[in-house]
Amino acid sequence: MTAQVASTVTRHVQAVRGLNSPVEMIIDRWGVPHIYADSTHDVFFAQGFNAARDRLWQIDLWRRRGLGLLAEVFGPEYMARDRAARLFLYRGEMRSEWLAYGSDTKRVATSFVAGINAYVDFVRNSPDQLPPEFTGFGYLPSYWEPSDVARIRSHGLFHNLREEVARALTLRDFGPEVEELRKIREPYVPLHVPDGLDLAAIPDDVLDVYELATTYPNFDDPSQVPSSAATLMEGSNNWVLGRSRTVNGRPVLANDPHRALSLPSLRYLVHLTAPNFDVIGGGEPAMPGISIGHNGTLAFGMTLFSIDQEDLYVYELNPDNPRQYRYGNDWEDMTRECQSVPVRDGDDVEVELLFTRHGPVICSTETHAFAVRAAWLEPGMAPYLGSMDYMRAQNVDSFTAAMNRWGAPPENQIWADTDGNIGWKAAGLTPRRPNWDGTLPVPGDGRYEWDGFYDADELPGIENPERDWFASANEMNLPPERPLDETVTHDWYAPDRKRRIDEVLESGTIRSVEDAACLQDDVMSIPARRILAVLERVKPHGPSAALIMLRDWDGNLGAESAAAALFEVWHRRHLRPALLTEALIRLVPADQVPSAVRRVLPEEALLADSRVLLGLIERPNGRLGQEPETVLRTVFADSLASAYADCRNLLGEDEATWRWGDLHTSTLRHPLGLQDPETGTSITLGPVPRGGSGDTVCDTAYDPNFVQTGGSTFRVVIDVGQWDQSRALNSPGQSGDPRSQHFGDLIEPWSRGEYFPLLYSRKAVEKAAESVWLFEPDGG
Repeated sequence: MTAQVASTVTRHVQAVRGLNSPVEMIIDRWGVPHIYADSTHDVFFAQGFNAARDRLWQIDLWRRRGLGLLAEVFGPEYMARDRAARLFLYRGEMRSEWLAYGSDTKRVATSFVAGINAYVDFVRNSPDQLPPEFTGFGYLPSYWEPSDVARIRSHGLFHNLREEVARALTLRDFGPEVEELRKIREPYVPLHVPDGLDLAAIPDDVLDVYELATTYPNFDDPSQVPSSAATLMEGSNNWVLGRSRTVNGRPVLANDPHRALSLPSLRYLVHLTAPNFDVIGGGEPAMPGISIGHNGTLAFGMTLFSIDQEDLYVYELNPDNPRQYRYGNDWEDMTRECQSVPVRDGDDVEVELLFTRHGPVICSTETHAFAVRAAWLEPGMAPYLGSMDYMRAQNVDSFTAAMNRWGAPPENQIWADTDGNIGWKAAGLTPRRPNWDGTLPVPGDGRYEWDGFYDADELPGIENPERDWFASANEMNLPPERPLDETVTHDWYAPDRKRRIDEVLESGTIRSVEDAACLQDDVMSIPARRILAVLERVKPHGPSAALIMLRDWDGNLGAESAAAALFEVWHRRHLRPALLTEALIRLVPADQVPSAVRRVLPEEALLADSRVLLGLIERPNGRLGQEPETVLRTVFADSLASAYADCRNLLGEDEATWRWGDLHTSTLRHPLGLQDPETGTSITLGPVPRGGSGDTVCDTAYDPNFVQTGGSTFRVVIDVGQWDQSRALNSPGQSGDPRSQHFGDLIEPWSRGEYFPLLYSRKAVEKAAESVWLFEPDGG
């Protein structure tokens, strides 16, 4: 199994206990490992070993966060997070859990974890190889159990608990008309407060425990509870082109999942070859296999499909026993469990976990308790583990059959095969709510129960569409003929990215891998163009430098654009709050307007619902008074003037020097604040200039200081059938070890939209080899 590679390539031989046969791994110049093994056990064992070699601290933290073991190494400040995490672990028996996935998932997970543990053994016996996070904070990586992979659920994408609580609190404080300015519902349904729900009983902090369980820890302020507004940044784009749409007559599949930017990155690229399969693509480093990529016959990708998989249940408590809640005509006991949480440099702390028949109790007051029912706590719902089945599918039938075993996160799954077939299937476990629509919390007294789940075949999909392409970008994409009572959710992302993708694909200009990569990097803003059209129509009073700059601009948020900088500063900091204030002064008392603005447009929100703003300026419908054009003209003039002054303060007096990429940047900092041992400065990558916004296909969602916080750091464009022509990105680098040359080598190419080849054939891999590893069985 020796690769025929150039003599300049470095070679390593390492004995590893647990392998059955030698495994060869070629790492290409971009840090992608290509693993060649003689058995399924050995290839997944080697994947786990190498994932730990590249990302040990990251996956060890993933396990600790998920199992509630942060306080053991970081101290008592993490106790609240540990307790929260333990509430949301999968608690069922493991036989049913493993059987819910692909037939060999238990064996694969066992092999993968054995590989991780083998590397943990290696670094424990060779402390000089420990990543600096462990040495700097004085602890060792832990050993894994196979069940860890399945029981941990807190790394998934969750919908729609945050939305129904935000909606309930807005109704409680301001009423339904203000809620219409916060979030658009699709398909539209009037809001109906469920019978028996007392909105006043819901406290502002009802989701604090849920947020601690489902978000990444802030090591600068461990006790901080993240705001819901700051956590909604997931999303994705994907599209697939059929043979008639490409220059070479082969399908092209493109996918760029959007998540929070992090160091190291969330995604990891790997190539796995064994006698029965040969897959390459991206997944999460703590999970076996891949979820986006191809297997030499079939290419596959995913974007979020917003199934409502969560509900908040509100219970009346027994005044004589706060551990009992009303269910039907009786009081029902909560299930109580006490667990011991280890704490660094201290005694173990016992924590109490409470559960109702619906799920974990996340909050209690004197009169009420609140619990979460989540589909992702059902058997077979470990995020992404369902890909073990479909990543090896050799035809469309076996791929779509695997969707019956895909539960979480809910996704728009697309595919293309070497026979030229393309298609889309919505997938995810979808609760049936027979007597309510899921838009608000419900009483937990038995009147609002799920009636099982929809069969996977009941979710929409399409094979070989007539126009020979399909795209999704988290928009509401339920077919119009779908009955309203079977709607899977009313909370979708704004359709701006999808509309831009459609516009470009329909033009016929995307016909190659290179074209598709350009579209992934597209920074044309549909909301900007629509706002500019209204700006031109209402004609604010008097000429100004700001008006002139925007009237000559096409809505492209390029990093080099001065007009893009002005527009985004205006749009985010000035126009949105000004227009919402104008609408709210007609709905709430004057003294409540500031708090109402903060509710519908929180300062920390990464993305506002563009549909609300665009609706206000294009279809005011009385919300801006009897003379909306006059109001718009005044708001546009005043907010533009203040935005122009803001830009001069941010970017300098000379507008000719303004650049959106000087203001809008990406900077990645190590979450532990590790310092470079040579310079003594914090480990940081960037800043690099960024174009786009949260509204563009190249999603670069940013915080109030314009620093990018979310978007796609991982991208693939797959040439189906000529696999070596495929392209990929994975910023900032494949490795999570600051000592590695692949720690930050891809952030600059990513910032410029420069892809590298996603090599598949052995010949191409050998030609691009940087190093070769031979892992030999150690029988000692």
